[in-house]
Amino acid sequence: MKVKDTLNLGKTAFPMRGNLPKREPEFQKDWEENHVYEQRQKLNQGRPAFVLHDGPPFANGDIHMGHALNKISKDIIVRYHSMAGYYSPYVPGWDTHGLPIEQQLAKQGIKRKEMKMADYRELCRQFAMKEIDRQRTEFKRLGVSGDWDHPYITLLPEFEAAEVRVFGKMAEKGYIYHGLKPVYWSWSSESTLAEAEVEYKDVKSPSIYVAFQVKDGKGILDTDTYLIIWTTTPWTIPSNRGITVNPKFEYVQVAVDGKKYVVAAERLHEVAADLGWSDPQVLKTFKGIDMDKMVARHPLYDRDSLVMNANHVTLDAGTGLVHTAPGHGEDDYNVGVRYGLPVESVVDAKGYMNENAPGFEGVFYDDANKMVTQQLTDKGALLKLDFFTHSYPHDWRTKKPVIYRATTQWFASVASFRDEILGQIDKVNFTPSWGKTRLYNMIRDRGDWVISRQRAWGVPLPIFYAEDGTPILEKETIDTWLTCLVGTVRTFGLSAMPKTCYQRATRTQVVQTASSLRKPTS
Repeated sequence: MKVKDTLNLGKTAFPMRGNLPKREPEFQKDWEENHVYEQRQKLNQGRPAFVLHDGPPFANGDIHMGHALNKISKDIIVRYHSMAGYYSPYVPGWDTHGLPIEQQLAKQGIKRKEMKMADYRELCRQFAMKEIDRQRTEFKRLGVSGDWDHPYITLLPEFEAAEVRVFGKMAEKGYIYHGLKPVYWSWSSESTLAEAEVEYKDVKSPSIYVAFQVKDGKGILDTDTYLIIWTTTPWTIPSNRGITVNPKFEYVQVAVDGKKYVVAAERLHEVAADLGWSDPQVLKTFKGIDMDKMVARHPLYDRDSLVMNANHVTLDAGTGLVHTAPGHGEDDYNVGVRYGLPVESVVDAKGYMNENAPGFEGVFYDDANKMVTQQLTDKGALLKLDFFTHSYPHDWRTKKPVIYRATTQWFASVASFRDEILGQIDKVNFTPSWGKTRLYNMIRDRGDWVISRQRAWGVPLPIFYAEDGTPILEKETIDTWLTCLVGTVRTFGLSAMPKTCYQRATRTQVVQTASSLRKPTS
């Protein structure tokens, strides 16, 4: 007798192995054919609702572990509430605009600047829709339950129309404006970046001490005195228009090796150590407010650098005197505008020095660091060159460093309704709690948001331009745009709107204002 014959084993039709790779697609097909998701929603119709709003992935490639973690986690939450009796629909969606899709086309060898814009945008649309179908299949394969046949897609006319409506209301209330300001600029993608699109990495950067000779010391400083600044971006020295000091700080004029310099009193010890000064003699002490509107000579060019007062100057590092280039820094811009300084950028969209930096035109900004320090050395203005490692902003997509660069952009200002937004955030329960702190601080500390992008494939701003370049932003143009957008039967996004729609949009009251209207910006 065999041992197995002595065992009372149960009988089952189940196979010995689960064989899930083969069986799971069969389960999922059965769920789809029997409309299990729809039946669950119908069963819970009218009951208390639990809605999970799905932040969309980019339609730019196969899903990865991050997608899986995101979607499976959400599916567990939604299924739990649905099984607990809540009406809990799940509507997936896709982000189909912007740089991620353009990058994928570039990897395929498609050269945007060598083809017609309409043709390029059509390729972007086709790529996005293809990737949506691919990702949808892959998400279904994960077993995620949802309304996969009716997702929200950002390139659909009704979705873009909703965005244009919100933009129109903001413009009507004066929240939208056009201005020249320094913004995060990614030379690697030739685009502005929002705060959330910037990540930080450690980089090695040069740091320099530079001497600016006093031209007009307002009776306090002699013209043989030098104001010392410290900066980690030598390439911005050609864009210098001023030196900023804190009106509340004490500054000292010191004598060292037969020369006279000015630094903040509290920074004298650190600066002396850095520059190797053995015994600096203090000649004068005065307040930063006394230095207001002194004039120094630019170390490279035959022009003035104005001394200004501002409270953003700190004593954490440097000399207490801040090199100020209004076209390449937010604080620099604010104080520069207040004092009437010109706002200009010395680099172009690709990061190369332009005509505003004589002697450095055509040089990549990072390479210009060495050239600038060499010229400062030749002119006797460079007191020290050193290198240090610090955290620096990078483009989160290209992983390349970004710069602050003044460009003409469209901005949305939240200053007039910031308190209302913060009040609404206070009413929301956040899990985890740090999410609330992050969002609250972001809204609290940011007044102007860059909303324009230099993208070929993006959601356009409903703004027209006259022949002289004057922007035309009127309720009539926005309303007509919406009428055209919603009424046009098409299968592609607003970014590739048919020419007939543009023609209809121009037949508005705005024709009375300008003889010709250009296409809306992308």
